[in-house]
Amino acid sequence: MPNIKSAKKRVKVIAAKTAANKAVTSALRTNIKKANVAITSNASDKEQAVRLAIKKIDQAAAKGILKKNTASRKKSSLARKLNASV
Repeated sequence: MPNIKSAKKRVKVIAAKTAANKAVTSALRTNIKKANVAITSNASDKEQAVRLAIKKIDQAAAKGILKKNTASRKKSSLARKLNASV
């Protein structure tokens, strides 16, 4: 545990940021999984599920949680799966 006041504050700030990033990452993974399930089960709302997943991917990339190329790769993968199922 740090002794210096500023170091103590950094520990608290980093813990808060980690929790926020973890929540965004969890929501992102959940939406990607839901989109994949909708595509494989040929659900009627698969386009909407993919659109929501792509939105979450863009939000994570904007916040710096995902790198730009990773976000692009994930979006492309979802789009390919959706187009193949149609």
